[in-house]
Order: sequence, then C-alpha cells, then structure tokens
Amino acid sequence: MAMGYRERLTDGRRAMAHLVHVWHERNGWSHKVLPTFADALDLGRVHNSQISNLRNGKLAAPGPEVFLALGQANALLMGGLESIRTGLEESHPELLQILVDGHAPLVDAGGDPLSAGALFEIFVGLAPLPPGFDWRIDADEASALSAALAEHLCGGRRWRFCREQVMKAYPVKKNQRRDRFAEVMAGMRDYNAEELDGELLDLFATHQALGGSGKSGADGFLTQLRARAKNLEGER
Repeated sequence: MAMGYRERLTDGRRAMAHLVHVWHERNGWSHKVLPTFADALDLGRVHNSQISNLRNGKLAAPGPEVFLALGQANALLMGGLESIRTGLEESHPELLQILVDGHAPLVDAGGDPLSAGALFEIFVGLAPLPPGFDWRIDADEASALSAALAEHLCGGRRWRFCREQVMKAYPVKKNQRRDRFAEVMAGMRDYNAEELDGELLDLFATHQALGGSGKSGADGFLTQLRARAKNLEGER
C-alpha cells in the first residue's frame, strides 16, 4: 500500500530533524550559528527558534527563506572558508572561530552540496537522507555500541593504558567533543543515538588511525561495532 501524503510529510519532517541535528552535532554548533551566519552574509532570514524547531521536528511549515538560507550557507561551506574569512574577521570574529572549528557541509551521494531544493525535498518526504546521515542507530542500542566502541578502540585495555594513543588518533579538535569522547572511552558516560550518528565518521577515522581497516567504510565499521556489542552482551 502506497504511503499517504500525511505519513510522507511526517517521515520527511523527522528526516529533516535528524539531518539538521547530526549536521550541528558534527560541527559542534549551537542552534544560533546558522541564523548568525545567514544574517552576516545576507543569505536569507532564518531565526534561532526555526533552527531549534527543525532540529526537534516541530517546525511544520517553514517558509522558502529557511531553505534558501540553509542551501546558500551550505554552498558557502562547501567552497571553504577562505572566500568569506576576511568579511567575518571584521564583523563576526566569534562566528568565524566557530566555523573554523567545524564547517562540514551537507553533501549528496555524488559529493555535491545539498541545495535549497534538495533540502526541501527531504523535508516533504520526496527524497531520502544522503549517505552518511542515516546510520539507523536506535536509542536502545546506543549504550551497548558505546561500550563496544571503547573496548574496540582500546583493544581491550584499560583507559589509563591507551588514553594517549586513542586521544591522538581522534581527529576532532573541539574541546567539548574531545571531553565527551574521553568520558565515553573511560566508561563514565554513553553516547546517545544522535550523538553516535554525529560522531560516527570521526570515530571511523579514529579506528583507521589506530590501524583498523577502512575497506568497508563507516557502514562496515558500524556493523563491526554491532557484532562486538552483541558479543560483549553474551559474555555478561
């Protein structure tokens, strides 16, 4: 039976919420970054509350300016910061520093930046999430995956004996994310599902930096973690 338009719109809104949340997670942004960015470069009007509600799946009918602003901001991020660095240095130095710390764009399967139209199609359920943004990590498995991740990256050793090596391999520079990663590795907390979605590419890079295979990509790495989590559960 074909999906009705209401179900399609609901699924699209959830997908967009996930996409925006993971985008912010990967870049270490608050919900204020994109509105400030759009305003500083006259890319279109988008309010803090609209971004916050998009992330929470509560914005039912955003106007065209929202998608225009997001699409244009994404295109500029894809082009790198050099073209906008001078202007932001003078008018918004704090924003520039935030973008230096994290400015990964949203890209499609071909590596091209998602446009305003592509973002709208995701929002209304006409297009799927791009690769790398839909790992389908469930809330119920996040804790087990966190434990498996720590066991895997540390090679079964205690954190105190592998900390320096693992932290050196973790490519993220932002202190907040590094502190959270260290807490997960030490068993002091777990990632939640959305945090894992946002971190997975960098966790896969950490795995590779520690000598792990990259042949199967991030998807294969996640499959490996799921198998390890299942084994750890069986040992309890």
